[in-house]
Amino acid sequence: MSRTVLIASDHGGFVLKGAIIQALRQTDWTVENLGPDCTGSCDYPQFADKLCQRLLDAGEDGQNGQMLGILVCGTGLGMSMAANRHQGIRAAVCTCDFMSRMARAHNNANVLCLGERVIGQGLGIDIVRSFLGTNFEGGRHLRRIGQFDTTTKP
Repeated sequence: MSRTVLIASDHGGFVLKGAIIQALRQTDWTVENLGPDCTGSCDYPQFADKLCQRLLDAGEDGQNGQMLGILVCGTGLGMSMAANRHQGIRAAVCTCDFMSRMARAHNNANVLCLGERVIGQGLGIDIVRSFLGTNFEGGRHLRRIGQFDTTTKP
């Protein structure tokens, strides 16, 4: 069974994105790098949109964990705000393993947002591993998540 991670950043998250890609190449996850290709200044909403559209077009809601997304910028905040504008996307900024596990287990997050200027590479990779290694628990959490998508798509 193939599992895919979509990953994108802006210039402020470019180095951490590269470290994550390198670490994920040693796992059974297939990595799709959606850009950018250099550290030149760029606009994070464009890359968040690209990743979210790809995830939504694939019909992935994160419940089966076969395709998930990772967005990296300076703080993770801008990427999460841009990503969460898409109905069906549940993007979570995580700064520790516990947050990443709970984002998947209880909130069925399908996009992890990280801040290169907030966490180091080692912690960032640990957070990614926790996120990708945790399954959604369903049950009472599914009812609550159903209350998220009450607005129309932007």
